[in-house]
Amino acid sequence: MKRAEWCEKAGNRKENRTMKRWKKFMTTAGLLAAMAAASGCQMKNYEKIELSKAQESEEGTDDGKEDVKETGNASPDHEAEVPDAQRSAVNAEITKETAPEMEARDEVVYVDATNLNVRTAPRSDAAVAASLNRGAQLKRTGYSKFWSRVIYQDKEYYIASQYLTTTKPVEETTAASSGTTDGNAGEVGLNPEWKYASSSKINSGKAVLYRAEGSNRKGKVVCVNAGHGTQGGSSVKTQCHPDGTPKVTGGSTAAGAVTATAISSGMTFDDGTPESKVTLAVAKVLKDKLLARGYDVLMIRESDDVQLDNIARTVLANNLADCHIAIHYDSTSSDKGAFYMSVPDVASYRSMEPVASHWQQHHALGDSLIAGLKGVGVKLFSDGRMAMDLTQTSYSTVPSVDIEVGDKASDHSAAAVDKLGNGLADGVELFFGN
Repeated sequence: MKRAEWCEKAGNRKENRTMKRWKKFMTTAGLLAAMAAASGCQMKNYEKIELSKAQESEEGTDDGKEDVKETGNASPDHEAEVPDAQRSAVNAEITKETAPEMEARDEVVYVDATNLNVRTAPRSDAAVAASLNRGAQLKRTGYSKFWSRVIYQDKEYYIASQYLTTTKPVEETTAASSGTTDGNAGEVGLNPEWKYASSSKINSGKAVLYRAEGSNRKGKVVCVNAGHGTQGGSSVKTQCHPDGTPKVTGGSTAAGAVTATAISSGMTFDDGTPESKVTLAVAKVLKDKLLARGYDVLMIRESDDVQLDNIARTVLANNLADCHIAIHYDSTSSDKGAFYMSVPDVASYRSMEPVASHWQQHHALGDSLIAGLKGVGVKLFSDGRMAMDLTQTSYSTVPSVDIEVGDKASDHSAAAVDKLGNGLADGVELFFGN
């Protein structure tokens, strides 16, 4: 399209604004055409449609931004071979065009996360160039609330701003554990780019990843989740299912609800002990037994309060562990015994992702844990199962179980807790076939 024709179509718009839009549109067309030419083929129909959309957008928008620098005279039908250098220039221009406005910076920053993505553009769907761990040093040249522009290996990349700090963090911490393991541990937080992470409402806390040491190391990570223990969690709501559909069974949240408590405070034992204290005691014992048997352990919490809701805990397990065991006690007072929350036999629920792809794995893990508990003499409730639509199950992409190891009336002495730890550890070994 010639410049005069473009101006004529613009009608009575001011010429200088029209010229700007024409240049920007032609730049967009040129960029796409150059990339098409670089692959040695003509522009496909869908690419021409995108150009048309770009044109329509430019006709109705005036954002006052500076024009994008033109990179050449390529037209939509231009088929000349584009050298690698020119193609790189084209890609660079695209990155500039999509970048948010940033405050100029010239400072040293450090990564304060594990497996942090380094991206080619300031978008969560941009290509990942590398992953960095806590303590990695970078030069920051640009800053916005969400993204930082950094220099990595002499090239410009982008990293989520919340995971960068100007003070060098401790790269690893060491946490004590019993037995023959040293228990080298590192804190890990929720990466907002992980699938389902955006559904979490409480996620500022950190879990701790322990590495088993010794010749018996299994190379498997077990997420041990001590139920409850998030102050303020009961006043926050999160979506029950990833797709927004309602719960199919009742419980602490009624059937038909689409949101549930982000994480409840738990019940109180008949002797006045909070459930969260006992689940933490069981979790710590299980951690030590698993480490001694060669399993790595992701501990969701090791204190009375960690600011991680049920979805955040589940997403951490999805991305960092091979299975997820959440420890709870039931709210009844009959010393009913242990059981796990199985996946309801409801077609709509079992066909919903990620449940559809993983519910059989959840059952396999639950059955193994029940067998382990039975083997050490722990009392069981019924057949060891109770069907329940849980937030944890609804978001889990690894074998995942909420296991109720007793209720308000159950013995939770040190001896009883140790027995539970042995039974659960035996169940893990059964599940992994060791």
